[in-house]
Amino acid sequence: MTQTAQAAQTTQAAQTMQAAQATQPTAHKTAIIDVGGGYRAIFGAGVLDRCLEDGITFDSCYGVSAGSANLTSFLAGQHGRNHTFYTQYAFRKEYASTENFLKDRNFVDLDYVYSTLSNHDGENPLDYEAFLGNPAEFTVVACDARDGSTKYFTRSDMGYESIDPIKASSSVPVANEPYVIDGVPYYDGGIADPVPVQKAVDDGCDRIVVVLTRLKDELREQKKDVAPARVLKHLYPAAAERLLNRYKTYNDEVALAKEYEKQGIALILAPDDLCGLSTLTKTYEGLERMYRKGYAAAARIGDFLNS
Repeated sequence: MTQTAQAAQTTQAAQTMQAAQATQPTAHKTAIIDVGGGYRAIFGAGVLDRCLEDGITFDSCYGVSAGSANLTSFLAGQHGRNHTFYTQYAFRKEYASTENFLKDRNFVDLDYVYSTLSNHDGENPLDYEAFLGNPAEFTVVACDARDGSTKYFTRSDMGYESIDPIKASSSVPVANEPYVIDGVPYYDGGIADPVPVQKAVDDGCDRIVVVLTRLKDELREQKKDVAPARVLKHLYPAAAERLLNRYKTYNDEVALAKEYEKQGIALILAPDDLCGLSTLTKTYEGLERMYRKGYAAAARIGDFLNS
């Protein structure tokens, strides 16, 4: 074969390969963000259980507050585990109560929830082997109480019976003391980066499921954060400032998520009714209804990820 013929054959092969690549679907990097929200976060538990049933996985998972706890069970493949925590254990005074707060200023006993109940000898152990071995990236958002900065923990910060970043991310200001890890006090990630959709985009994700636990078009207001911020200001002024401005951060990040949704990059799942739930108040009926809403909403995920 002449050099000219070889060159022509090589060019034709390259063109054939390029044409084949052009017709193949682009591989997307998928993600799910669970923003938490106290007892409202059972909506996310419903979403994730449906994902387990449908065999849906994600390349990256981002958890904020109770959303990070939801994702640990999801990554461990433990269907229904989150539902049990919300609908059974959460009604125990050891889990969350005024007695807890009066005892050590922690309304929710995070060690009881994520250690006593969740360790290998606990009532409902997390499958640590499965959780730690899951190949998906896992990011947990918390707020450094000292300067108000955002801390992104990863699975490398966790280990067997050691999921303290989940506790840190779930420590609601004033209702709980900050959770200390390696000498650093942390508060709930919801006051730092409540809807980390830009973080997911920056990490290369282009199909992002955003699980909200408030109404999609409802703006968050500042008024409920004013009094707690005033209390917090004495010990952690920077964190108090983040808390005071949480409403704006949340609203701005939801608006950004909506923009990404218009571009086909994000899918927002949100309840159409809060079922009488709030961050720290609940009823059994409300929890069940909210779980079912999340489960139903998750039906949209498969088509979105494949779009």
